[in-house]
Amino acid sequence: MTLKDKKITVVGLARSGVGAANLLARFGALVTVNDKKGEDDLRKFIGQLSPSVHRVFGSHPDDIFMAADMIVVSPGVPSDMPQLARAGERGIPVIGELELAYRIMNNTRPASGPMTRFLGVTGTNGKSTTTALLDFMMKKGGFRTVLGGNIGYALTEEILKTSIGRQLFIAEQRTENKRLPTPDYIVAEISSFQLETIKEFRPQGAVIVNITPDHLDRYHSLKEYGDAKAKIFENQREDDFLVLNRDDPETMKVATEKLAVKNEKPRVFSFSRHREVEGICLRGGEVYCTIPGLPLASPSMPLIQANEIRIKGVHNLENAMAASAMALLAGCPADAVKDSLREFAGLEHRLEFIRELDGVRYYNDSKGTNVAAVMKSIESFPEPVILIAGGRDKAGEFSLLKTLVKEKVKALILIGEAAEKIKKALGDLTRTVMAGELREAVQISRDIAAQGDVVLLSPACASFDMFENFEDRGRQFKTFVSELRA
Repeated sequence: MTLKDKKITVVGLARSGVGAANLLARFGALVTVNDKKGEDDLRKFIGQLSPSVHRVFGSHPDDIFMAADMIVVSPGVPSDMPQLARAGERGIPVIGELELAYRIMNNTRPASGPMTRFLGVTGTNGKSTTTALLDFMMKKGGFRTVLGGNIGYALTEEILKTSIGRQLFIAEQRTENKRLPTPDYIVAEISSFQLETIKEFRPQGAVIVNITPDHLDRYHSLKEYGDAKAKIFENQREDDFLVLNRDDPETMKVATEKLAVKNEKPRVFSFSRHREVEGICLRGGEVYCTIPGLPLASPSMPLIQANEIRIKGVHNLENAMAASAMALLAGCPADAVKDSLREFAGLEHRLEFIRELDGVRYYNDSKGTNVAAVMKSIESFPEPVILIAGGRDKAGEFSLLKTLVKEKVKALILIGEAAEKIKKALGDLTRTVMAGELREAVQISRDIAAQGDVVLLSPACASFDMFENFEDRGRQFKTFVSELRA
């Protein structure tokens, strides 16, 4: 890639935008970063930008798009933005931060260096846990990995930690010139937004954890959303592999349709809790590996008892199976996979236990930003649940929660913009209380809860009406719960 003196516009300034802009600037590109938000809203990110990066905020002027040699868009930027469409009509390349990182890793590596292999994880729910667990397994198996993507670490920043990045920027580093090892794998969580703008991106291994309704405020239909997810294997070839959730109808539907018309198909494997598959399956409470051709003790080898897996819940069992299949297919030793399943403690904001107070357990599931995620979280508890939900609606179908709310939710405490919509869908099924803010919701839950109950923050909504992001929401929740006195 020749980037020096190229005029490149980076659209969207959050983590990905900062990473892309700074990386491009260090290659000598003439970078302009643009965001429709004003400087006051972007101050946190502006302070992270290289001084050489030109900034245009508050609008999207046509000239910075039409004069660009290339445009790099952050995941949150709608791909149907008119300025991008006009730029595309003029032949100006429009790519995403993921694509940029992929091209730099593979097109600017030393001539004698190996192709950097990517392991990509996508899906609606469980992406982050699956990605982090996969990275944990690969490291335990002795592989050098870089973790990044939608999990919170911009890949354009993470590549600086590799030998390729160090060789490219050795002049700027000036300190600690020791050679870093080339990574064996980049382990990346990949959202549908990121996949919209890929061109060459080709992971050696890919998994679709599940596809359920989400982001329907951006996509016109579940099919359009599923098609975006399926792009993860669009460029895969016969020596790559794809792992699918055999129990998820939408995943199998979209994958079957796309694979049927694909010329070069990857090797396809599955994971399942309910049936025998080539991949990873569950038999009588035990997780089995049934991947042919692996150096295992037998063609169908028991890996671990399901109850030995440290992260709990039905959805986490699926995440564990998905990560196991990916790791084993990528060459990770079976013993490293087993040990990882016993040791990996999970991620913040995903059914994260906070504390027990007066016999009531409090859980932070702020990452539960859609209805399907909340359903699986509620199903994880045999105890009565006091559910704190609400936020910015993503066109969620809250009525799908009716049966679970009626059977398992002792009280429903609602916050945010979607509170009235959720109340209309579910409010007559259980005790329902409206709260003005999260702190108040926590106090109400304390007043309602009795010994043996679970208080669960699992919003089924985005966080942006009241919080910076789901992490901010989860951390505030943990603070408020920690402040409760016995």
